[in-house]
Amino acid sequence: MFDSIIIGGGAAGFFGAINLAEQKPGAKILILEKSSRVLEKVKISGGGRCNVTHACFDPQDLIKFYPRGEKELLGPFHKFMTYDVISWFSEREVELKTEEDGRMFPVTDNSQTIIDCFLREVKQRGVKLNTNCGVKNILPNEAGWEVQLQDGNSLQSKTILVATGSSPVFWNMLAKIGHKIESPVPSLFTFNIKDKRLEGLMGISVPDAEVVVKDSDFAESGPLLITHWGLSGPAVLKLSARAAKELHQRKYRFSVLINFIAGEDNPRQALADIRREHPAKKVIKLPLFGLPSRLWQSMINTVGVADKNFADLSTLQTDALLRELTAAEFEVNGKSTFKEEFVTCGGVSLGEIDMRTMESRIRQGLYFAGEVVDIDAVTGGFNFQAAWTTSHIAAKAISQVLLGK
Repeated sequence: MFDSIIIGGGAAGFFGAINLAEQKPGAKILILEKSSRVLEKVKISGGGRCNVTHACFDPQDLIKFYPRGEKELLGPFHKFMTYDVISWFSEREVELKTEEDGRMFPVTDNSQTIIDCFLREVKQRGVKLNTNCGVKNILPNEAGWEVQLQDGNSLQSKTILVATGSSPVFWNMLAKIGHKIESPVPSLFTFNIKDKRLEGLMGISVPDAEVVVKDSDFAESGPLLITHWGLSGPAVLKLSARAAKELHQRKYRFSVLINFIAGEDNPRQALADIRREHPAKKVIKLPLFGLPSRLWQSMINTVGVADKNFADLSTLQTDALLRELTAAEFEVNGKSTFKEEFVTCGGVSLGEIDMRTMESRIRQGLYFAGEVVDIDAVTGGFNFQAAWTTSHIAAKAISQVLLGK
């Protein structure tokens, strides 16, 4: 008989187990991981540096980065958020640093620092870890819960913390015991685009673009990156998260409108000023609005004014150039996973979870943390922050139960 079994050896599972062991010393805690390795997503996050969290310190601001879970996370973030995470790691001699875009990493720039911290804490606090240990079923009983393993054995526990991430197998298990599962669909992906205007521009980025899904209300701004398969960068990734369900319904076949100079207040007037100041200058030779020269040249060739001086641009040609700058239309034909960090929206319905404790509203003694629930965020450390917050709250609630409070 265990006090708590944590199912899932990822970020939320480890954080929950460590916090529970800290709050209830001597508790019998077991982490079950179906694969041979633990903390795999921690390892690859942030290009192997681990984007631990984001330097956003106001719960009202922080919730805006969560397309699913925005309203529900406000209370939990008031209990445990960014500064708590920083302190938690600092107390364990893991210091974090903040980069210009707000992302926070260990000062070592190595995700192994986080992994070593977790493994050390688990060992020191007597938490048992079983790898290669898949779960076949979970069943409530008089003592709490029975966890049936794939090898035919079974375990008993007073409580269960489910931290299985985006696992369709476990979602099906939870559905069998009465939980509603919001249909999972991919989030945080890049756009596949085959267009002559982008050929030869791989690696070019613009700092302030706006990307709009045509015939929808979805739009996001930020840096935009041209890749060999299409478009990526924060603007696209944020948009893919916000519009995840809509784009899934469209089977990832849709049009986007790109404003490459979203920070420019009046591009038409700026273009008129340039015409007046440099009338004899070749349009193709003078990139405007801080755009990379290759991107500018592609636009000029698309409009068909590569041989024109600024003074020779007709009204129609000026309008066409402004369209390419501020409302260029591209056909998206599919998606690609963002690096190796696959994220989904969907999961256990938030209406069936008490967000004050992360306990199931329909099954006593069953708790949730991390991406197993219908919470997901844009890129930048926010998904990890949700994992830390929900697992910490679940651990505190479980400890109170074990202490008889």
